[in-house]
Amino acid sequence: MDRDMKFLLVLLLIPLFIIPAFAESQVLPTEKGTLDVKLTYDAIEPNTLTKINIDFINPQTQKIQEHIDYTISVSKDGETVFAMDRLTHTSLGSVKIPIEFNLGEGVYSMNFNVEGILFQPIPPETVSFDILVGEAHAQPTTPPPDNAENGGCLIATATFGSELAPQVQQLRELRDNIILKTNSGIAFMTTFNQFYYSFSPTVSDLEREQPILKEIMKVLLTPMLSSLSLLNYVDIDSEQEMLGYGISVVLLNIGMYIGIPLFGILKLSQYRRN
Repeated sequence: MDRDMKFLLVLLLIPLFIIPAFAESQVLPTEKGTLDVKLTYDAIEPNTLTKINIDFINPQTQKIQEHIDYTISVSKDGETVFAMDRLTHTSLGSVKIPIEFNLGEGVYSMNFNVEGILFQPIPPETVSFDILVGEAHAQPTTPPPDNAENGGCLIATATFGSELAPQVQQLRELRDNIILKTNSGIAFMTTFNQFYYSFSPTVSDLEREQPILKEIMKVLLTPMLSSLSLLNYVDIDSEQEMLGYGISVVLLNIGMYIGIPLFGILKLSQYRRN
């Protein structure tokens, strides 16, 4: 990952402070890819009114798409628990809908039918979400694209030549055995994956085509891998510890990738002026 990536990791941690610890998020495209639909909600318990935040996103600009016509239905085991059958319009492209999941714990299906954008009718496009209700409220992270090598670190795999390389194994074990063991870690990985898999296939392909880029990436990744290895020597048993150690590692990487080079540039500039 390059220097900008380290800075963006800090931005990815911000949602952990401004949304509840158990907040969930899912993003899926409509069947023809005209829109992305994003759901955000807190942990859902049965028979409790829960507000579901819905954003309709333009996949080209990654901004909220205004003026959408849609319908929604929510069901479990074929039984409908909520429905907006009449075509509904949102001028903002973002709405909050209270829904009571009143058929007990389990998997509910939330289905969208989009039929208009900017006051223009379109051929109906659907998208369906699975929502877990009850104790198993933590959603799986958004699946990466088909070429994402089963959710592995594409850039590290391309850099070190194999999924079996020790560096790649280290990242996978850190993700599975430490980060994904906490709800805040799950929330972080969900957000991170949506960003990471938007560019990592391109970078990994460039590495395979340009051997010099692979060597540059080895130099860039080595300090980060060293800092992440520190998490293997601490016990993380709570959300607070995950946040504390995670932020510490991010700040350490900012110091290595941005602080030290910036300090060197400033010193060199002072030396030249003198």
